[in-house]
Amino acid sequence: MRLDKESWIIEATITDMQEAMDKGWISSEELTQLYIDRIHKYDPMLRSILEINPDATEIARSLDTERREQGSRGMLHGIPIVLKDNIDTGDRMHTSAGSLSLADSYAAEDSFVAAKLRSAGAILLGKANMTEWANFMSTTMWAGYSSRGGLTLNPYGPGDLFIGGSSSGSGAATAANLCAAAIGTETSGSIISPASQTSLVGIKPTVGLVSRRGIIPITYTQDSPGPMTRTVRDAAIILSALTGVDERDEKTFASAEHVNQDYTEYLDKEFLKQARIGIPRHYYKDLDKDRLEVIEAAIKVMKEQGATIIDPAYLPCQETPWRSVVLKYEFKKYVNDYLARLDESVPVHSLKEVIAFNQEHAAQTLKYGQNLLEMCEETSGTLTEQEYLNSVEQNLELAGKQGIDHILHEHQLDAIMFLGDEDCNDLAAQLGYPSITVPGGYAKDGVIAPGGYNTKGPQGITFVGAAFSEPTLFKIAYGYEQATQLRKPPIMEVLR
Repeated sequence: MRLDKESWIIEATITDMQEAMDKGWISSEELTQLYIDRIHKYDPMLRSILEINPDATEIARSLDTERREQGSRGMLHGIPIVLKDNIDTGDRMHTSAGSLSLADSYAAEDSFVAAKLRSAGAILLGKANMTEWANFMSTTMWAGYSSRGGLTLNPYGPGDLFIGGSSSGSGAATAANLCAAAIGTETSGSIISPASQTSLVGIKPTVGLVSRRGIIPITYTQDSPGPMTRTVRDAAIILSALTGVDERDEKTFASAEHVNQDYTEYLDKEFLKQARIGIPRHYYKDLDKDRLEVIEAAIKVMKEQGATIIDPAYLPCQETPWRSVVLKYEFKKYVNDYLARLDESVPVHSLKEVIAFNQEHAAQTLKYGQNLLEMCEETSGTLTEQEYLNSVEQNLELAGKQGIDHILHEHQLDAIMFLGDEDCNDLAAQLGYPSITVPGGYAKDGVIAPGGYNTKGPQGITFVGAAFSEPTLFKIAYGYEQATQLRKPPIMEVLR
């Protein structure tokens, strides 16, 4: 078989790539070069990639040799994957969280995630642009902006459409077929939101299922890395490779019974016939007409597939406004812990020094200010403040006992269903619970949201479940994906 490789690469799945490499239709080296060529061709407009791994082609060549001589390591052998720029890689790529203060910082070793990917045979293709400091630098900063990489644009409507969350580069690059898949990180919405807005599958795993070691943090309580892909199967393949107990991340100890699973075993489209899905109508009340039509269409599909729909499903916490301050207190401690370990050649080793660096280079670094960094610096960094302790307890009570735990138990639900990232992120994030989003359609008009973002364009359907309910979420997401097949690739020629 002779492949038209430039056309074939568009929307190719990991399974497609493995079949082509196993049959000798394409090599990993050729695959890697195809993506590099697409990055050079299209990314100057998107600004989704901060840097390409200078060793990517050589690594791909060595993996081709290994495949011929020893066989494949598995589904990720020779697959080019992009990592968000807050994930350490012990190579010739930088790890900066989008900040110029860390623009020359090289990690001493791989993060847990990078090491897992390498062990599985993946090629770390490059680092993705991101909202600087994972969108915890300024209350006015646009999602997708960093002083190091500029503003990442949505390939479905450059300069027009919303691309939320801090894993914006990971989302744009994957959606535009500049890589096979990407790894993002989420504190609250930073995987789910950009995946939703770029017609991707994104999963924020249960906190502790995947180690955060070697990732520039916001919070110990909520942070989690996860895959961003074009299909549910690809997300299942990647998550299967990432899990594991890590002695250097105590949160992973609770995941011992849930690691080393092959999540592709849960891709059962027939599961929807027995699924029970809750519809939290309260969280749909502010949707404009077009986005409401998207979620209503998704509910109709779920019913047609045989799911039991509980509509409306009431959460007691929906009547109680509250403001969590956990991130405000945890950021200083955990970012200081990370920065303190950096090489002496790096100009900053504490949050205080980051703030000072930005002030000294204000023309390049403070386009949107740094009021969140300054707010966090005012805390003790010891996590002993009573306001912090009260907030942790309040989150567990309201988001848990009066929120997700309540609704799941009350109606014996498998999952709760939201549109994209509408209000579900904070509830799940404050408990460390998993979420998965799947392409759900396209809003034709939308509205102009705060910050000037247009809410038209791709919309995801998000399912939230209890801790370590990833197997069930994969079943639901796969069933919905197979019944709808709503993802369409962006038209890239408009970027040239």
